[in-house]
Amino acid sequence: MTLLVAGAALVGLGVAVALGARARSRTPNDRRIRIEQHVTINRSPEELYRVWRNLEGLPQIMRHLESVSELTEGRSRWTAKAPLGQSVSWEAEITQDLPGQIIAWRSLAGADVKNAGSVSFTALPGARGTDLKVVLAYEPPAGKVGAALAKLFGEEPEMQLREDLRRFKQRMETGEVATTEGQPSGRA
Repeated sequence: MTLLVAGAALVGLGVAVALGARARSRTPNDRRIRIEQHVTINRSPEELYRVWRNLEGLPQIMRHLESVSELTEGRSRWTAKAPLGQSVSWEAEITQDLPGQIIAWRSLAGADVKNAGSVSFTALPGARGTDLKVVLAYEPPAGKVGAALAKLFGEEPEMQLREDLRRFKQRMETGEVATTEGQPSGRA
């Protein structure tokens, strides 16, 4: 994914990306990879929840998503970018939905990438915004080899999530996402 924000642009916009604690873990006999990332966003939990809960709008913010279609209440179909120009798809169901607090999901049988996760919204004291936390567990389609290939081609979920959260923060705080696309980089 193309990095959207140059350091100077961040300063100019007054956006201080504050990605918090990240965690990645795996148990010895477990193929699942678990990642957790936080970001502080200067908006209320309710505002952030409303945008995130509009699943079909997420590809506008999250570049690794090609599409999301809501099938029925609580069920949706997701298509995401994969290494080598490929795509992966799965159907998911929402397992927990508390407005302004948390949305949790899991993939259904037949998923290209078996996954589950949650996004939670916690108001910070003193009206300092919201701590948005995403927890994602997934099984790479080709195990460790698949995970290594995904990382090599910049399609590794942890990297994608980090960039997507930066974009989400910018969109929510400024109404736009700063980008260097179409601008000369000044590099030789």
